[in-house]
Amino acid sequence: MQTLGLILLIAGIAASVRERRFLLMWRSRPAPTPGPLSTGLAQLVGTAGGIYLGLELLFSFLQIPENWWSGSTFVVEPLAFVSLILAIVQPFLVRAWLHIRKHR
Repeated sequence: MQTLGLILLIAGIAASVRERRFLLMWRSRPAPTPGPLSTGLAQLVGTAGGIYLGLELLFSFLQIPENWWSGSTFVVEPLAFVSLILAIVQPFLVRAWLHIRKHR
């Protein structure tokens, strides 16, 4: 089961980076910059890190104990996993939002 989860996670990361690279192709760039793949991957990691920090601060502020998942069988920390999933889904939600706004 963990192998299937890991495969789905890797496929999600690949699809998210591909979508971010596609969105970056349509932006105008006045000066040479890093390639779309490296920029998309950096954005994915940055977004996941920002979400993770936000969730950590929320848990700290609400005083929710962070060890409630200590008995789970997750390979990674569940909060980090949730932030990575949200970062993977984010470019697809942006595309859907732009599509909805365009057709209003």
